[in-house]
Amino acid sequence: MGAIDDVIQFITSGSIGGLPPIVVMIIPFILGLVVGFFVKKFLKIAIIAAIILVVVSYFGFLGLSLGALKDLSDIYGPVAVQYGVLLMGMLPLGLGLIVGLIIGFIFA
Repeated sequence: MGAIDDVIQFITSGSIGGLPPIVVMIIPFILGLVVGFFVKKFLKIAIIAAIILVVVSYFGFLGLSLGALKDLSDIYGPVAVQYGVLLMGMLPLGLGLIVGLIIGFIFA
């Protein structure tokens, strides 16, 4: 029980950059909720756009090559991994963001 009391005392007392610790913990959670909501909305649009792209490519109106997609993944893949590592580097804030992202994605 001593560890739980210490955590509760840390959350309710003191300040981090002039803000109470509970506020610093809630902000990433709320951002995660908003981002999760918009990611789910974006994925619906992206799936529809991908289906339209495949149909248009099938009928020959647009050329779609796997080489070009591989080049894009080679360029932007490491950048995406770098931002993911940066997010997880701020683990306490990152966990709140990820939990908020999951909840926002589920309830959107």
